[in-house]
Amino acid sequence: MQKYIKMAWRNIWRNWRRTMIAAAAIVLGLILLIFMDAMIKGSDQAMFGNAVRLYGGNVQVHAPGFRIRASRFPMIPLKNTEEIMQAALAQPQVVSASRRINTLGMVSDLEGTFPVTITGIQPAVESPISLVAENITRGRFLQDDDKNAIIIGKGLADLLKVSVGDRVTLVGRRVNEAMRQHSMTIVGIFDLGLAEAEKGMVFINLPDAQTLYNLRRQETEVSITLQSIGLEDSTKSALQASLPQYEIDSWETLRPEIRRMMDIKAAFSSIFGLVVLLIASIGILNLMLMAVFERTREMGVLAALGLKGRQIMVLFLLEGIFIGFVGAVIGCFLGWMAVLAVGQVGINFSFASNVGEIGALLGDRIYPSISIADILGYGLAVLVIAALASLYPALQASRKEPAEALHYV
Repeated sequence: MQKYIKMAWRNIWRNWRRTMIAAAAIVLGLILLIFMDAMIKGSDQAMFGNAVRLYGGNVQVHAPGFRIRASRFPMIPLKNTEEIMQAALAQPQVVSASRRINTLGMVSDLEGTFPVTITGIQPAVESPISLVAENITRGRFLQDDDKNAIIIGKGLADLLKVSVGDRVTLVGRRVNEAMRQHSMTIVGIFDLGLAEAEKGMVFINLPDAQTLYNLRRQETEVSITLQSIGLEDSTKSALQASLPQYEIDSWETLRPEIRRMMDIKAAFSSIFGLVVLLIASIGILNLMLMAVFERTREMGVLAALGLKGRQIMVLFLLEGIFIGFVGAVIGCFLGWMAVLAVGQVGINFSFASNVGEIGALLGDRIYPSISIADILGYGLAVLVIAALASLYPALQASRKEPAEALHYV
């Protein structure tokens, strides 16, 4: 076998132009595949990362009994928030942990009354990672010393016909289920391009929420933000081990609609990836067939020298594998370098920010990202495709009669 390997390796460089053309096709296909996957993963991190930031972090910690009534935002105070904060911040993948109070309520003025989710937050902790803080278009974000201040969305502001500095009445449910109303001053209005979020979410200072809803020095939730989407399961396992008395959930449990959207997007991305692989495999097959037809006389010479059909087949199969290997190595390296280069500066997608809710969640810039394991997986897949694409031409080469092949023009 060693002599066939040496012969095949020499043969692919004997006609280096043909080899480089075939390898170039593989390289270009592989770069396209790697960069496409990196873009998909980057858009996932942008889109779903922003959704997670908006709706309460990657992971949330609640008191027992919250999960079964999560859609109603039950007011169940946490017993020892400081213990939860210490356990969360001890995890290396955690970017931020914030105390919160969530309750259902209403906002009203002379124009009408509208149902909302009221979230009491720690402004200093949340402002660096808050999607709402990034998208304040009028006024400002909350500050720790604000009293009776509220931030609302553009959609709700339009419904109420209010602006920064106006007062609205906030009605929310206390721990004992009694309703409490209070007059609040609008200090900021956010514009996300997401109609549902803008109409249905308002934010107030955590001390205000504690006072209004009878939760003195208590919270109903700890919201944990991670470095990226995909780290939730390991974080949940680590936190559950150190905090067994609490319910620890991720956005996948509390926001299943985001998971469904992600699965649909992944399915379409997989189909597109298979189409690209199919196109690449057809190109490789075409190049290998042309290489065999061009070397018909050479096959006749090899057969005349005593090589059997299966030996010729092995020789041509090895040549196809070597061309695939060269293309895969170069393609993986160049694809990786392209992702690294573009990933440093990102791709401007601000033109899509006004194209529906998906565009709004994508944000202004996408940063392509892909793991080394994924790149190696694509390289191996292309190598297997090259081997399979070489199989038929190699089989054709092994069936040529020496006399017929020597007279081929």
